[in-house]
Amino acid sequence: MPISASAKKSLRVAERNHKKNVTFKTNLRLAVKKFLASPSADSLKEVYSLLDKAVKNNIFHKNKTARLKSEYSKIADGKVAVSKTVVKKKTAKKGQKKKRVNKVNKMK
Repeated sequence: MPISASAKKSLRVAERNHKKNVTFKTNLRLAVKKFLASPSADSLKEVYSLLDKAVKNNIFHKNKTARLKSEYSKIADGKVAVSKTVVKKKTAKKGQKKKRVNKVNKMK
């Protein structure tokens, strides 16, 4: 925990900014999902607006925003298909233990 008054204030500011950033990123993600579900000029315009605001508020770097805008414009033009591939993680079965390998050092 912070001890000095300035450190306490810094913590409060950091927590406040974190909440704002998380809320903003959530709204951006929802707008992008809406756009990807049905690409249209209106939804693309909304995504562009949010990305520009992200750069303005130092949430995203300008190059990242440019890259995303380029990708979304290609999707809107129909040059690139939207991939909806879901990757499943491999999980170990219950009760299964890892196999142990005994290494034997042979000295010549």
